[in-house]
Amino acid sequence: MSREISEIAKAIFIINRHAKTALKPDELYSMKKQAIDKLLTDKKAKKIGLHFSRQPKFSKQHSTLLVQVDNYFFHIPPNKQDFKTEKHLGDLDQNYRNPKTVMSLKQAKQIICNFLDIPFETHHHNKQNPRYYTPSLLGRWNYSYYQNNKRK
Repeated sequence: MSREISEIAKAIFIINRHAKTALKPDELYSMKKQAIDKLLTDKKAKKIGLHFSRQPKFSKQHSTLLVQVDNYFFHIPPNKQDFKTEKHLGDLDQNYRNPKTVMSLKQAKQIICNFLDIPFETHHHNKQNPRYYTPSLLGRWNYSYYQNNKRK
């Protein structure tokens, strides 16, 4: 596969890894799904089969679709057609791991946004500065204590 597809696969992997621990993962999972869907329609990724999920929803077993992009494998929610056309592979294989990847989340988002032709927004959290400032006392010496003890 091309170098561009390899970079996109790495970016999807980083976004997926961050989404698993994010407080609000919806945006990241949406980016992952949109990128994989576009790769599938462009025939740059292929569907491997269905797996049983490790985390059943509402105590009911459900399946996820295994997709290969370059040397990476991802799970996405299947559609109804996938249940008819894709082979069910059974339980998840815990022995296989995706390649080790180092990339920042910001860089991964830029790559995926460029691929999806959507504007990349850098979120600047506008912190409202309080009208007063109270410095932290953590790690400070209590000088008044030491000065008072020296005088005695």
